[in-house]
Amino acid sequence: VKFEPREGEATLRTEDIIAKIKEHAEAGDVALVMMSGVQYYTGQRFDIKTITKAARDCQIPIGWDLAHAVGNVPLNLHDDGPDFACWCSYKYLNSGPGNIAGCFVHERHATNDKLNRFAGWWGHRKEDRFVMSHNFIPSPGAQGYMLSNPSVLCCAALRASLDVFEEAGGVLALRSKSEKLTGYLEMLLEDHLSQYINIFTPRNPADRGCQLSLTFPAGNMMEVFSKLCEAGVICDERKPDVIRVAPTPLYNSYADVWELVEQLKTILIP
Repeated sequence: VKFEPREGEATLRTEDIIAKIKEHAEAGDVALVMMSGVQYYTGQRFDIKTITKAARDCQIPIGWDLAHAVGNVPLNLHDDGPDFACWCSYKYLNSGPGNIAGCFVHERHATNDKLNRFAGWWGHRKEDRFVMSHNFIPSPGAQGYMLSNPSVLCCAALRASLDVFEEAGGVLALRSKSEKLTGYLEMLLEDHLSQYINIFTPRNPADRGCQLSLTFPAGNMMEVFSKLCEAGVICDERKPDVIRVAPTPLYNSYADVWELVEQLKTILIP
């Protein structure tokens, strides 16, 4: 289902998402709701609990793509109730490019062996996995969806990163810093560069992660991006006109944010 923000708006309203779910549920033409926890382009954080309830009230299964949410914002998947979720670990979890993914399967589905799946030997229950039977009996929960044994080196890299998260106090502690860090960036951009930059990520900290998506009224996004890269700033561009900046609380500082804005001022202000 193609779904766009209201005219003149850059992000989606929760009530409009729920209305769209109900509309298609009544029409009987939707089999699954699948959304991103944090939208990659706008940086909008969606209300997982409320949207999940709306889908389940309509008896539609719902899953979440948490690639830009895991390690970025707190998640409560069991209590929020989605049927499943999946994510990569190379973004905010810092495990490195191409590393292993993760998935969540809600407890209510833990022992349902009738669900469709890509069944692999590593998902067979552990007690008799090496019997090599021709009958697939899945392990309970998400482990029943594993296809093969993961790379030890990949797991080691992810484990090292998760240990650092734990040492820093976990996602909740980091989230507190994240709101301040991104808020500081937002304030500096508004105070010094509002004539040259538009922020279209939601302004309410509860409706975003650490990312701010920036557009440039002068149409010079790629020029700005190239000059930021030359100055050693790590950010990325997304066509047609967005630079994404994400001060990450685990390893970015307020000084980093200040330096970014100083670089932008040098590039943009005549």
